[in-house]
Amino acid sequence: MGHTFEYIRNLNLKDLLPLIRVAVLLFVGITIVAWMVRKKRIYITKKFSAQQGLIVSKIILYTGLSLIFISILRELGFQLSTLVGAAGIVGIAVGFASQTSVSNIISGLFLIAERPFEVNDIITVGNITGAVLSIDILSIKLRTFDNKFVRIPNETIIKSDVTNVTRFPIRRIDIPVGVAYKEDIAKVRALLLDIARNEKVCLNEPEPIVILSGFGNSSVDMLLLVWAEKADWLQAKNSITESIKMRFDEEGIEIPFPHVSIYAGSETPPFPVKIISDNQ
Repeated sequence: MGHTFEYIRNLNLKDLLPLIRVAVLLFVGITIVAWMVRKKRIYITKKFSAQQGLIVSKIILYTGLSLIFISILRELGFQLSTLVGAAGIVGIAVGFASQTSVSNIISGLFLIAERPFEVNDIITVGNITGAVLSIDILSIKLRTFDNKFVRIPNETIIKSDVTNVTRFPIRRIDIPVGVAYKEDIAKVRALLLDIARNEKVCLNEPEPIVILSGFGNSSVDMLLLVWAEKADWLQAKNSITESIKMRFDEEGIEIPFPHVSIYAGSETPPFPVKIISDNQ
């Protein structure tokens, strides 16, 4: 301990200057880089898109941190030519050992250039659906509707079918409706169209359509097709479904549950049914 205090006392200002410059570089450099990242991201996001704002901010961040790191090494007396040579050898070794990462980087560049989706879009990849948080060089990050964080490698995105749910401003809502065979189909069609036209969040153009989709085992199957803005899609789907049930109850229209009827023809008497007690 005594030798340490003696060494500190013997230090002069000239010996401390490199450390002081390193501290100033760290404080001032990181402050300036953080300010530039924030300002440029806000500007690019407003002028272009959130995705481009994220990309530009990360380029500024990585470039700024790299310059600060190189400046600190120079202040500490490291020979940059030696470091560059060592970095090249290490880079070759890492390149051979990380072919998957290289594939993800190339896939990420394709995603950035092609732009099949952007930050804040809702996409479906396989059985995962969520909002895009970021599009990075190696992967994309999603937040699912139950607030889970999901990271998907870019190579997986390139090789998979991706559905962009919010790419276009409006979406169609498909609501299947089944009614009993005894119901008046024309009346049911008119009632469904009336429900759709009276729903505030549904669009009149394209106009709603009712399609007779088939004959089920227990019901006549119909399909109500309505359009809504993408921000109102979930609300419209839920509201229309509730309205259909309420209006059908008011009008006495039967929504049948699955059942099986044994029918032997109009001229055949009913099958006899006899209840036998346990004592017999």
